[in-house]
Amino acid sequence: MKHARQRQVTAVLGPTNTGKTYLAMERLLAYRSGMIGFPLRLLARENYDRACKIKGPGKVALITGEERITPPGARYFFCTVESMPLQRPVEFLAVDEIQLCGDPERGHIFTERLLHARGTEETMLLGADTIRPVLQTLVPEAEVISRPRFSTLSYTGPRKITRLAPRSAVVAFSAADVYSLAELIRRQRGGTAVVLGALSPRTRNAQVALFDSGEVDYLVATDAIGMGLNLNLDHVAFSQLAKFDGRVPRRLTPAEVGQIAGRAGRHMSDGTFGPTGDLRPMDQELVEAVESHRFDPLVFAYWRNRRLDFRSPRALLRSLDRPSEMPELMRGRPVDDHQALIQLGRDPEVEARAGNPDAVHLLWEVCQVPDFRKVMTEQHTGLLKRLFKYLTHGEGELPEDWVARQIKRLDRIEGEIDALVTRIAHVRTWTYITHRNGWLADPDHWQGRARAIEDRLSDALHEGLTQRFVDRRSAVLLRRLQGSEALLGAIRRDGTVLVEGEFVGRLEGFRFAPDKGVEGEDAKALLTAARRALAGEIPQRVVALEQEADGAFLLEGAGRIAWRGAPVARLVPGATALAPGIVILDSELLDGAQRERLRRRLSTWLATHLRRRLGLLFRACEADPGPAARGILFQLAEALGSLPRARLAGQIQGLSKAERKALIDLGVRLGAVSVFFPALLGTRALALRALLWATYQSRPLPELPARKRVVLRPAADQERAVWAAFCQAIGYRVLDGDLAVRVDALERLANGARRLAKAGPFDPAALLKGCPGLAPEDLPAVAKLLGYQVRANGEGLICVPRGAGRKKAKRPKPKRAKRADSPFAKLRELKLEP
Repeated sequence: MKHARQRQVTAVLGPTNTGKTYLAMERLLAYRSGMIGFPLRLLARENYDRACKIKGPGKVALITGEERITPPGARYFFCTVESMPLQRPVEFLAVDEIQLCGDPERGHIFTERLLHARGTEETMLLGADTIRPVLQTLVPEAEVISRPRFSTLSYTGPRKITRLAPRSAVVAFSAADVYSLAELIRRQRGGTAVVLGALSPRTRNAQVALFDSGEVDYLVATDAIGMGLNLNLDHVAFSQLAKFDGRVPRRLTPAEVGQIAGRAGRHMSDGTFGPTGDLRPMDQELVEAVESHRFDPLVFAYWRNRRLDFRSPRALLRSLDRPSEMPELMRGRPVDDHQALIQLGRDPEVEARAGNPDAVHLLWEVCQVPDFRKVMTEQHTGLLKRLFKYLTHGEGELPEDWVARQIKRLDRIEGEIDALVTRIAHVRTWTYITHRNGWLADPDHWQGRARAIEDRLSDALHEGLTQRFVDRRSAVLLRRLQGSEALLGAIRRDGTVLVEGEFVGRLEGFRFAPDKGVEGEDAKALLTAARRALAGEIPQRVVALEQEADGAFLLEGAGRIAWRGAPVARLVPGATALAPGIVILDSELLDGAQRERLRRRLSTWLATHLRRRLGLLFRACEADPGPAARGILFQLAEALGSLPRARLAGQIQGLSKAERKALIDLGVRLGAVSVFFPALLGTRALALRALLWATYQSRPLPELPARKRVVLRPAADQERAVWAAFCQAIGYRVLDGDLAVRVDALERLANGARRLAKAGPFDPAALLKGCPGLAPEDLPAVAKLLGYQVRANGEGLICVPRGAGRKKAKRPKPKRAKRADSPFAKLRELKLEP
C-alpha cells in the first residue's frame, strides 16, 4: 500500500512467550506519544495500569467500547483494536495479535488496522508467524522480525484429571463442560479458578488472581485463555479438540491448539501440554506442529469495504457487500453489525427515519452496539430499533427515564451464575451505549451508573464462582499436607477450630466436632493437628467450668446439661427420682481426673437447680411436722408431688390438727380425690417432673401435654402401664386405661358435684362444663371416681351418690364371748347376802 511518506513499519512475529508485547511497551513509552490496540479490553486495561505507574495517570489514556479515560494531557493511548482513535496522530502505533486478520468475526477490523493505522515515526505489528505471507503482500515495506519462544513447550501424553499436577489448566469449549470439570476438580483437589469468554473483564481478572496468588492450583477455562492472559502455567490439558464456532462444530486448527497450549511455561520456565479425560492421544503430526510452532500460514485476510455509501440503508448494505480487488483480501460473512443492519433495513419505520446520509450514518452507529450475549436475538434487534427511534426524534437524545428503567432492572446481584452472566452481558451493552457521543444529555452520570452495576455484578459472579468451585480450606490444607512442616492449629473464643487458618470443626463443650467436609485419608492429618491444638485448651476449659456462675448452665429437655450452649453431661438414674446422677459426655480430650472435677461442679449446680424449681418437694422431705404428716410428705416426694387420697387414707385419718396445718403451710392440698402440691402443676415444674421420671425409669422422655390441657389420652402405640405411670408422675390421675385428668381439675369436679348433689340427683352433663376435654362417654368413669353413679330415668341420665336408694340391712350386733377370767365374771360369781 502507498502512503504519504515512508515510515518505519515493523512486524514482530513469533509464538507465545516471546516478549512481543513487552517489546512494544518499551518502544511506545520511549516516544513522546503512542497508541497500541489490543484484542481484549482486559489487556488494554492491564497495560494501561502498567503505563500509569511509569508515566503517571495524567499522561495515559484508556479507550475501549465500554470505558474511556482521557486526561487532557494524555499522550499514550491504550485501546481495544476497534476503539483506536486513528484521527489522533501519534509517533508510535502498535497493533497486537495481528494474525486475527484471519478471524471470521473480527478479522476485517484487524485488516483495516494492518492497512491503514500508522504512527508518524514507527508502526509495530505483533502476532503469530502465520500472518507473515499475507502481511508481506499487503505491507511489503514492513520489516519482519522473528522472535523465538523463551522456553520449551513439549507434549506429555494423556493424563487423568485427578492426576494433573498443580499449576495446570484444563481447557473445554462450552460453559457446561467447564462447570462439570471444575466441580470434579473441586471435589478432588480442593478448588479451581474458572475462565470463560462470557465473564466480564473484572470477573475474569479476579478468577485469574485466585490462580496466580496460589490460592488454587488449577484453572478450568475455555479457549479464552488462548489470548491475552499471562498465567503462571506449567501444563495445559485439553479435554476436547473440537468447538462450536457459532455456526457448526469443528475441530481446532493446529494453530489454535498451539495458541492455547502456548500459555504453559512462563518466560524461561518450560511448559507442557496434552489430552485429559476421555480424549485420545494427540496425532503425532499435531504434536510436532505445536512443539515446533510451525503452522499453516494464512493465505488471506478478512476484509470489509471502508468506503461506505450513506445515501440510504440499501446503499449502505450494497457498499458493505462490495468485494475487494485483491485476492488476499476476502469479504467475510456478515458479522453482528452487518446482520443488525440487514434486519433493521427491512423495517419500514426505520427505513422512513433513515432518509438522509446523517440518519443512515447514525443507523450504522446504532447497529454497531454490541450484543455481548453473542446471540443476536430479536430482543437485541428491538433494542437497536428503539435506540434509533429515540435518537431520530425530538432532541436526538435517549430519554433519561427510559435509560434509567433499562439500567435499574439489571441492578440485582441475586441469582445463579448463569443469571449473573446474562445480566453482566446486558449491562456491558448499556455501558457501551453510554459512551456514544451525543446520545445522552448526561453521559458521565450514566457511564458511572452502568460501570458501578457491572462492577457489583462482576464481584457477585466472582464470589458465586468461588463459592461453587473453590473449597478454600481443602485447597490450602492439601497443599500444606504435601510439605514436611507440621500443620498449625488454633481455637477461637466461639469454639471454632482452625488448622493453618482454615475452619476444620468446632469445640462443643469438651468434644471436638469435625466439619462434615473433612473426610477421606487426608482428614486424619487434619484431625490430628486439630486435636493437638485442643490439648492445651481443655485444661483451661475445665478450670473455666469449675469457676463458672450457675447462670451459664442449662438443663435441656433431653436430660443433658449444657454449658455456654454446648452439651457437656447427661442425667442418669440416681438413688431417687429427685436425686439423679450425672455422667460427663464422652470426649477423648478428657482424662479421668478432669471428668470427676466436671462431675462435681455440675452435681452442685444440678442440686441447686432442682431445689430452686422443685423447692416444695425438698422442703417436704426435710420437714418434721409429726409422724403421720411426715409419712405423707415422704410418699409425695417419692411420687414427685401428687398421689390418690385413697392411698394415704390411713395417714390422713391419723393427722392431728397441728399436722394438718403444717401440711397446708408446706403447700400440700388434702383434696377430696388427690393429695398434691398445686404449685407443682405449672408448665416448667411439670416439664422437670417429667424429665426426672424419665431419667429415673431409664425411659425416653414422652411428649409433654400442651399448656392448660387438663385431660390426656394415650396414643394408639403407647404402652398403657407406662403411660399411666407417666401421667401419675406429672400430676394427672388415671381414671381408666384411656383417660387421665389433672388432679386440680378433678378437685374442681368433686366440688362441683358436691354442690349439685345437695339438691338431689343431677344431670351428669353438668360435670362436662367444668373440665374442657371430657366427653360424654367419660362420665361414668369420672362419676365413679368422685363417688357417684350414673343412672337412667324416664327423662335421661341422672347422677346420684353411689349406693343411693338401697335399704341398708340391719346387722345383728355380735355377741361378745364371756371371759371366765374377766372382772365382770368374778362379780357375777359373787353372791351377796340380803
